Amino acid sequence: MSYMDKEEIKQGDILRGLFCPENVRVISVKSISTDQTYIGAAGFETTRYYNPILSDRDIASLKILNEKPSSFSADGLSLFLYLELHRIRNAFQFDPLDAVNVSQIDPLPNQIEAVYHRILHNPRIRFLLADDPGAGKTIMAGLFIKEWRYRGFIERILIIVLGRPKK
Repeated sequence: MSYMDKEEIKQGDILRGLFCPENVRVISVKSISTDQTYIGAAGFETTRYYNPILSDRDIASLKILNEKPSSFSADGLSLFLYLELHRIRNAFQFDPLDAVNVSQIDPLPNQIEAVYHRILHNPRIRFLLADDPGAGKTIMAGLFIKEWRYRGFIERILIIVLGRPKK
């Protein structure tokens, strides 16, 4: 970090100073008079455009930040796994039937209705999943568990299955 005078400011520089609350990238610099300079700059966080007219004293208080060059030397597999993690973690926000689409099942309409329009919309998930034999309770339970694991809402789950009474 170094202090500047107006001849040092050029397009593309990154500045920090009193005229804006964030770091900015200089878009244009024009000398208006011997002691005033116009600076056009865009903020990094807000992308807001700043266009102050600064005196030589104001410019002396600015700091130029040296931009470190990006290094693209990461391991390709690690990058892929990192991106895949975030894709899976956020997929449900863009695809409401995410668990169905990544599973190798063809759910019936009653199963999608039960899981996605009834069970997942309840504020407290404590329920008994009961239906006729062959209606797909196992598939519904699996879809529910998969959706909530993807969304990070469950850590543990208890499944109680009643067996047939012995004769």
